[in-house]
Order: sequence, then C-alpha cells, then structure tokens
Amino acid sequence: MSAPSTRRRRWPLVALTAALTVAAAGVTGTHLASAATTGCRVTYTVTNQWPGGFGANVDVTNLGDPVNGWRLTWTFTAGQTITQLWNGTAAQSGGAVTVTNAAYNAAIATGATASLGFNGTYTGSNPAPAAFALNGVTCTGGVSGSPSPSTSTPPPPGPAGPCDIYAGGGTPCVAAHSTTRALYAAYNGPLYQVRRSSDNTTRDIGVLSPGGYANAATQDTFCAGTTCLITIIYDQSGRNNRLTQAPPGGFQGPAAGGYDNLANATAAPITIAGHKAYGVYVAAGTGYRNNATNGVAKGDQPEGMYAIFDGTHYNGGCCFDYGNAETNSRDNGNGTMEAIYFGNIKVWGYGTGNGPWVMADLENGLFSGVNAGYNANDPSVSYRFLTAIVKGEANHWAIRAGNAQSGSLSTFYDGKRPNVSGYNPMKKEGAIILGIGGDNSHGSAGTFYEGVMTSGYPSNAIEDAVQANITAAGYR
Repeated sequence: MSAPSTRRRRWPLVALTAALTVAAAGVTGTHLASAATTGCRVTYTVTNQWPGGFGANVDVTNLGDPVNGWRLTWTFTAGQTITQLWNGTAAQSGGAVTVTNAAYNAAIATGATASLGFNGTYTGSNPAPAAFALNGVTCTGGVSGSPSPSTSTPPPPGPAGPCDIYAGGGTPCVAAHSTTRALYAAYNGPLYQVRRSSDNTTRDIGVLSPGGYANAATQDTFCAGTTCLITIIYDQSGRNNRLTQAPPGGFQGPAAGGYDNLANATAAPITIAGHKAYGVYVAAGTGYRNNATNGVAKGDQPEGMYAIFDGTHYNGGCCFDYGNAETNSRDNGNGTMEAIYFGNIKVWGYGTGNGPWVMADLENGLFSGVNAGYNANDPSVSYRFLTAIVKGEANHWAIRAGNAQSGSLSTFYDGKRPNVSGYNPMKKEGAIILGIGGDNSHGSAGTFYEGVMTSGYPSNAIEDAVQANITAAGYR
C-alpha cells in the first residue's frame, strides 16, 4: 500500500509415493531402504500439475545410523526434467537425477526426515520414479547390520508444523518466517540473526531441537550488556526467501542510505510453550523485505498467507503488512500487492468499531471486503496474539482471523475481488514485505511472531488445522 499523497490450472493433489509396484491410475506406496547399518524411506509427492509442468516434494527419512552428508538418486523414465529445486542441489543427465544436500540440512538423525522440492517439465505422461537410493543404497525397506553402539541418537523431529500441514493439503509453504519456533517438524536451522552494537558481530539464533522453539538463551548471552538488532529473518522453506533490512523505494527510510531501521531484538519478549522467545517489534521506520524471491505467487496465481501479530500493538500509520508486494519497492498500481494488513487506519478501508482490523493491502487500497471503504462484516479484533489470514486466487479472495491462543478461525470475507478497477485480474509481483507498505511506506507499528506464504489457495479445512497447531503452540 502507498502512503496517502495466466494463473496455472491446479490439478487435484496426486500422491505419488513410490513403491515396487505401479498402479494404472498413478503410483501409490512407499520406498523403504536398507543396507548395513543404514535404511531409509522416501516419499515422492506430486503437489500440483498443469499441462507440461508439475511440482513435487520428496521426503527422505533416515531409518539407520545418523547421516552427515547425503546424496539421493533416482531415474525419470518419461523424459521429465527438473527446472528448479530447493533444499539441495540437483544434477541431471538424461533421466538420471542426483540431489545433494544443502549446507544446512546435511545431517539427518535417526528417524529424522530431510525434505526437498522441485518444479519440472514433462511430455505425455508423468510417472513417479520406480526406485530411490540414499548414498548409493537402494531403498527397499528395513535396516540391516548392527547399529554402531557408540552412536547416540539425536532427538527426533517435533510434531507436524504449520508448513507440514499446508504441504499435506497440496499448498506448500514457499516462505516460512518465525523468530519463535520452527514451522516444520524437521526444521533444525536458524530462525533469525542478531547483530550486537558493541562490536557489530552477528549470531544466528536457532531452535532447541528439531521442530522446536527458539533458543532465546543464545541471544540473551550474546546480547548481554549491549543492544542487538534483528538483521535477518530466515526462510525455513528452503527457498531462501529470507527477510532483511528494507531498501529505499517510493519512500526513503530513516537509516543510512535510505534503508529502514532494524528491529530491536529484545523489545518483544514472550513465552511459547513455557520457553522464552522474542518477536519482531516494528516501530515506525522499521521494515524488512525481499525483492528477489523464489516461488512466490505472481500475476493472478493463487496463494495463501497467515501471520501471528500482537493484536494490542498497532497504529494508524501506513502500513503494517506481511505478504506479497512490488519487486522495485514502489507503487506499481492497483493489484500489484496482496498482503495482510493490521491496524486502524481508515483512509482506504475499515470495518466495524474503531479498529484495529485485519484487511488486505492490494495496493492503493486496504480492503475489508468487496467494497472500497466500509464493510460491515470485518470486525475490530484485538487479541493479545492474533492469527490473521489473507488468501487469493482468480477473482476470489478471503480474510480470516482468530485468537492465536484458543478457539477457531472466523471468516470475515470470502468472495469476489473488489468492485474497483484494477484488481481483477491481479498483477502480483512476488516480493515479500514485513512492517511496511509496498512502496516502503513506514509509518506503521506492530509486532510479528511468525508467518508463512503458500503456493496455491489453501482450503479452510487446512487453515483450521493450522490454527489448531498455533493454539497448541502455547503463545503467552
């Protein structure tokens, strides 16, 4: 939002879990591997498919001794070609594919899962690979050999996270940001980075265990006696859609070079499941952005997003957003954004009461429903921890919200695009913003704890399951 002054057809989710047998209408089953002190299970899932192209996820579960460094191989038999892959590095020769680990997911503990995803092309049919091998061992099912007696087993992954739930519904996360917890059961990487003022050194803040909560003690020790700023909010999806200091755009920021300010790392302390954690405290002038993303919806492509905000921290400035924005940090016209807005500004749109409201920032309009301006079905909400959702597809979008500590989601709007010129079809550009408007308007305030963006339009049932996961997380 500015301060005042060929969607692909998405086919049904096709579970192509490879096995030793192939069914006529698809492939269903599980690859299991065994070798001396090794074993693995591979699940191959086509998440969406369109004429000539498809997306897939591959999950490899280590059933043997811990692995540090892995290589997964398989063969396509119908001319499929990988065009883009995340969470690893792919090499393909003919139908033979080799994927090696990324730097951050080389270790797979016993019972843990490494996940990768890719987009590809095909001609004619698109069968699943018939077999996989992990580090040269064909996947067949059990664990053979005696486990090394001196090897300790690292903790297993946590329960399913929000992004596991979205992936199960065929709408995988393409960006996953949080300073409080892992958003995948198997995620064991950094959540965010802080920089201390005393010597300008940085430190990544990770999780206490795979799929677990932030290790706030690392920050507290590193930042003791000095001030720390949040410099990076990492993307857990593996697509490297991390958020960093927002650059100047239509509006100059207050920091050096026209950049926006970074958030004070200790300004929003909370607990989650009894563990200390910190949110991202956005004061006016603070903002994060990524203008060169991977996999985020563009044009009229479908997407979903949610964020957890502090429902008591807001203002009437423009614009406390999280979501899809312009890639040049400028106002490029109606429909070039699709982001969650939270606050009580009334310049473009508003709902009942005095606010704050969850609305959609679609550029040159904060919309609370189909009409510009007032929409009676969008209530004021001020939960201490607020779940806010915006999602959109061709001539259809919705706003949902709820208490992130308990209860279910409510739908505030579900219908056609706004009855204002320029929003159908949408012209989304695919950047990601936090705490600012699309043109770097930075007069807003708010606090962010976690949020994701998806590929595809999530169902209400999937979002309801994500809300149940959020309320069980124990934000306090």
